[in-house]
Amino acid sequence: MDSICRANMKDLTVTMEEVPEPYKGLGGRGLTSAIVHGEVPPTCHPLGPSNKLVIATGLLSGTTAPSSGRLSAGGKSPLTGTIKESNAGGTASAEISRLGIAAIVVENQPTDGALYTLVLTPDGAQLVSADALKGMGNYDAVAKLTEDYGEKASYITIGPAGEMKLAAASIAVTDRENRPTRHAGRGGLGAVMGSKGLKAIVVDSGDRKVSVHDPDACLAAARRLTELLGEHPVTGEGLPTYGTNVLANVINEAGAYPTRNFSDGNFEGTEKISGETQRDTILEREGTATHACLPGCVMRCSRIYNDENGEYLTKGPEYETVWAHGADCGIDDLDAIAQMDRLDDDYGLDTIEMGVAIGVAMAAGVKAFGDAQGAIELLHEVGKGTPLGRILGSGAEVTGRVFGVPNVPVVKGQGIPAYDPRGIKGIGVTYATSTMGADHTVGYSVAPNILKVGGDVDPLRPEGQADLSRGLQIATAALDCTGLCLFTAFCILDRPEAMDAIRDMLNAKYDWELSADDISALGQKVLKIEREFNAAAGFTAADDRLPDFFKEEPLAPHNVVFDVPDEDLDAVFNF
Repeated sequence: MDSICRANMKDLTVTMEEVPEPYKGLGGRGLTSAIVHGEVPPTCHPLGPSNKLVIATGLLSGTTAPSSGRLSAGGKSPLTGTIKESNAGGTASAEISRLGIAAIVVENQPTDGALYTLVLTPDGAQLVSADALKGMGNYDAVAKLTEDYGEKASYITIGPAGEMKLAAASIAVTDRENRPTRHAGRGGLGAVMGSKGLKAIVVDSGDRKVSVHDPDACLAAARRLTELLGEHPVTGEGLPTYGTNVLANVINEAGAYPTRNFSDGNFEGTEKISGETQRDTILEREGTATHACLPGCVMRCSRIYNDENGEYLTKGPEYETVWAHGADCGIDDLDAIAQMDRLDDDYGLDTIEMGVAIGVAMAAGVKAFGDAQGAIELLHEVGKGTPLGRILGSGAEVTGRVFGVPNVPVVKGQGIPAYDPRGIKGIGVTYATSTMGADHTVGYSVAPNILKVGGDVDPLRPEGQADLSRGLQIATAALDCTGLCLFTAFCILDRPEAMDAIRDMLNAKYDWELSADDISALGQKVLKIEREFNAAAGFTAADDRLPDFFKEEPLAPHNVVFDVPDEDLDAVFNF
């Protein structure tokens, strides 16, 4: 029977309890959101003692399910003020599941301002001093923890940004090479972890295995899903070959690649930072062009990027990171972007939020568009905690307000990712209506709008976009409960039997009898509890909107505005 681990940071006690009835049958995002909804006062200050940090494993984590090791982090966001879930790959989710833990709930705050590490092993759980890690970047912190706990353990850490409680702070999870490269980045949950005085979590399951009711049936269904993923052109060819950055040329060609603070839909330097160029560069420097960021991943869209001397520099960088520190800032230097990715990971910062914030700062003239070294200098300001750095590290909205920038691409305070909503209107609906601020991962309308996966909806017309986003948001909320990588959705959208395999794995693991309708109902349940939390926190339909400039200023090259009617946006959650 899985349990919930509660770490009380006020009295430094750690207890285990059976999963309460309202949380049973949930995992990942569903579990984090249910606990936040049930236990966190919606109007509390995100950095105060009443907020909670929840870390949950997916329902299939630790099993033979392919690409099933995503870890969810949840709480009330310091960036948006909404409920928040952000997830990451890496090795920790499977390790936590093998200890029989469904979720870690971090409560209250230390009275002495000290830092602690939560250690989870088969022998039990305890909080120990982390004062020796104070101020360390994630790379040094993991190196120090590894000296004490070994290479086999998994590590979850925050960098200086989290300790400073900056709203763009991320939570790092170690990858298969024991590097802190997988981040729950969005929404500032690293700041929530920092506010709890928690610097790190160490997880070592020993030789334990996850309990599965019917292992043979689970394995058979896992093999079916693995085969389907291998056959699909996106999950079996595109992602393993070029990684997520395969999208750079695609989205640029579509005229929706946000450039220089969302002032254009085409970037003239795209080819220099594209997935194709990135792959060639990685291979020339004897890096790794096809890499699994978590055990059991069959898509292997990650990569390892070496510097010009052939020495390890960073992972990826991923599509969103390359865009955020590239086109959005007018930068076409792949090495500079990789350096910024490394700094973000080390300081513990969301790459999307930082890229958008720097783009806003460049629009204000703090640095010039295209100034790669200037952008690197700004990230160092954040890491050092200077006044300018704290402004940038508080996110794009704060940066825009401080520097008087009218065009600030955020929704509910969170920076908009790498698809301009004027050129891809379906993703604009998702940005506007998401329960968590602008987030492409909660309803990836780019798939049918641009890639023609799972349908074909004209990206430049408003018709059908709300219905499209609604269906994808429901399906994604359910998928986020399983711990499966979001990219399995490409296959699911085209091959319904892939969802059948996922349902069969869940039924085999838990001795359930889920139907397809039950899976959809699960997604709807998650969205409803998230919406309830936000409504109680003061959010209304007026918050489910894009900034005015998207509706008023045409985007080149198509010269279109975002014109999905407000009544369509208000109908997204009519289910």
